[in-house]
Amino acid sequence: MQAMKTSRAALAAATVLLFGAGAGAAQQPPDSAAASVQVTRQQLEDLLRQLQESSESPAYSSSMRARSRVEATLLSTRLAQGDFQIGDRISLTVDRESTLTDTFTVAPGRLLNLPGIGSIPLAGVLRSELNGYLTTQIGRFVRDPVVRTKSLIRVSVVGGVARPGYYAAPTEALVSDVLMQAGGPTGTARLLEMRVLRGRETLWDGDRLQQAIAEGRTLDALSLQAGDRIEIPVQSNTANYLYILQILVSLPLAIVGLVKIL
Repeated sequence: MQAMKTSRAALAAATVLLFGAGAGAAQQPPDSAAASVQVTRQQLEDLLRQLQESSESPAYSSSMRARSRVEATLLSTRLAQGDFQIGDRISLTVDRESTLTDTFTVAPGRLLNLPGIGSIPLAGVLRSELNGYLTTQIGRFVRDPVVRTKSLIRVSVVGGVARPGYYAAPTEALVSDVLMQAGGPTGTARLLEMRVLRGRETLWDGDRLQQAIAEGRTLDALSLQAGDRIEIPVQSNTANYLYILQILVSLPLAIVGLVKIL
């Protein structure tokens, strides 16, 4: 029992340390100001080891082991392939270089095409590495460049929000920030049933998602990428109808009771 408590505490501490609000600034010097809220490769590798250990440990319940396997697979893929997908947008500022100061879209092949420089491959690059990586690449053509970057991904928000649709969100944003971009939840939104999906695969839902939101995890810390969607179920018309019907049925009984009293 004591071993189980210790193992759970270790994994929880690692998760909060790596993904808690502002955690990105704690481990190593960031590439840029934006990197302070981006998860580093070392942090991801550390958490991956924790998840792999917990996925095989009998000290955890079967549901916790299954959760660890899912998150470990997500992190392994991210570490191998990097963060950038076709259609992602990168806000780039290079001091004294007006042609390189703009918002660029990641092209097919995960390439960033920059005027006067050409195509820069982004496969395998994490968001936390982008600033340093582009500084090196641009430095081959520009002497001592001062580079600042911001990553944006296009995610969809569907269901119980005022303005469902696609939104370009900075990866350091919180899930709640994206919901507010979409006009905020409607009165029929079932927020506790919210989930994050990639295609048909559910990445985050239930208690896992609610805990991640409470911890202040950013889109980057949740390993979201372009094309992922945030889905918020709404209270069905059937439920509303049954509620109204219940009121209508109980109303005559209340009237009869009142008449008897009178």
